[in-house]
Amino acid sequence: MSDRPETRTERRGAALWVTIDREARRNAINPRVIAGIHAALRDAAADPALRAVVLTGAGEKAFCAGADLSTGTGVFTAGLEEPTTDFGRLAREARELGIPLIARVNGACVAGGMGLMALCDLAVAADHARFGLPEAKVGVFAMQVLVYLRGMIGARHVNELCLTGALIDAARAREMGLINHVVSAAELDAKVEELVAQLAATSPVALRRGKYAIAAMERMAFHEALAFAETQIAVASRTADAEEGLAAFNERRPPRWLAEGGA
Repeated sequence: MSDRPETRTERRGAALWVTIDREARRNAINPRVIAGIHAALRDAAADPALRAVVLTGAGEKAFCAGADLSTGTGVFTAGLEEPTTDFGRLAREARELGIPLIARVNGACVAGGMGLMALCDLAVAADHARFGLPEAKVGVFAMQVLVYLRGMIGARHVNELCLTGALIDAARAREMGLINHVVSAAELDAKVEELVAQLAATSPVALRRGKYAIAAMERMAFHEALAFAETQIAVASRTADAEEGLAAFNERRPPRWLAEGGA
């Protein structure tokens, strides 16, 4: 167990759990929270034995309530001297991370919390969780979150969330495509651990290359993406993990991936 300002990290088997530890403030984001998550992702990238990072909030009421507005809306203009924001730099780090990120949504997931959730590759929510983008209700707009959501859910859904500021329940969030699974609060950890186990059974090399390809193809037209994919599958098939995976399949045994000290 290790501690960082207003975040906690814990190694659980093949996963690093990162918890926003501001339960009294509904796990709202401030610079120390962003710095803690950022540092945890850098640590995860340097650990070849890790197979997943789980991001969650302390307690049972909130995953993350967005930016901490206790000092006013000046939080949105902090750091104007720099061309990028702390949250933007965190987003870039998350996008480059070769390890899958899982959002464990244990309660309210609103505003910037939606941004954190959308940065993750997979998301599991407790059935009492609520989701929304209420920024317009305090006179601003969900600008950065749009970058992550517009490729995840349909334009009509994005418009409804941003323009109305209304909250939706977990079942509706799943219908929209915001999250993968909805379970009871009592089953939340078990579902997350199930996903971690499934990820741990796959090739780390394949996942790193796959996450890179997913991000790259988002920016490509159809013919560009197809040509890129044709090249990438040829490269992926020549890795040591691909050779080991094929051998394990033919020999009817579990694969021993390179990151695990295998082939």
